[in-house]
Amino acid sequence: MKHYASITVIGRDKTGVVARVTSFLFERKANIEALDEQVTRGQFSMAIQASWKAKDFDGKTLAHGLQALGKSLGMEIRIRRLTDRSRQRFALMVTKEPGCPKAILSGVKSGAIRAEPAVVIGNHMDLASIAGKHRVPFVQVNWENRAQAEGQVLQLLEEYSVDFVILARFMKILSPNFVWRYRNKIINIHPSLLPSFPGPQAYRQAYERGVKIVGVTAHFVTMHLDEGPIIAQGAFPVRPGMSLKQIMERGQREEAKTLVRGVQSYLRNRLDVHWGIVREV
Repeated sequence: MKHYASITVIGRDKTGVVARVTSFLFERKANIEALDEQVTRGQFSMAIQASWKAKDFDGKTLAHGLQALGKSLGMEIRIRRLTDRSRQRFALMVTKEPGCPKAILSGVKSGAIRAEPAVVIGNHMDLASIAGKHRVPFVQVNWENRAQAEGQVLQLLEEYSVDFVILARFMKILSPNFVWRYRNKIINIHPSLLPSFPGPQAYRQAYERGVKIVGVTAHFVTMHLDEGPIIAQGAFPVRPGMSLKQIMERGQREEAKTLVRGVQSYLRNRLDVHWGIVREV
């Protein structure tokens, strides 16, 4: 049996960070499965996926050691153990559109989604009743100040022991600092067949271009808007004379179904996703 963990390192760029962190892990008998790092405008970010043999893993000592290393480097270092529990816990982030949140929570209730909803987080109160109907805690987070809001959400994700995040038509862009902390663990639904029509107003763009096939995409969120690895897609034909409103209504139904399929695929291939691979096995 192996133990798996995800480690994130974030702070001002400086020499020797990668060497210090990887040496620390090697000394504690970690096997580094994947490592990704980047520097953006002087901000250093690194995500590591590591594994240990059962006899070599001491989570408490490891966490304390990484915390001390972070202080000496002047950086934030966090570790999240990737559990083997049968049902992963997820946070549902929402705004005002009810279709996707309803589909996800109904999928949990029916057994189609074998995961546990830990919390629903919304930047408006509109969907609190949906969370209440399914007996899931709802927390409103004001999004006027993004840095402050993201800090509050990160605290909630730790408080509720969240393994992954579903953006169920959450209409806010997450910063690279947020995304790095949950790399390949944030699933979004976008109203187009990516890579076509990224960004806002995707249905309107498709309508104005006169396309004959409109679709939606479930994908992982990365630092680059709407460019993350694709998990699932759905599409429907545009009938002659179909209005923009009709396209949007049909698309919203397709969003809900495709997001459910994307989450199901993520859960079936959980360890593959942890290593940044999107494939059916």
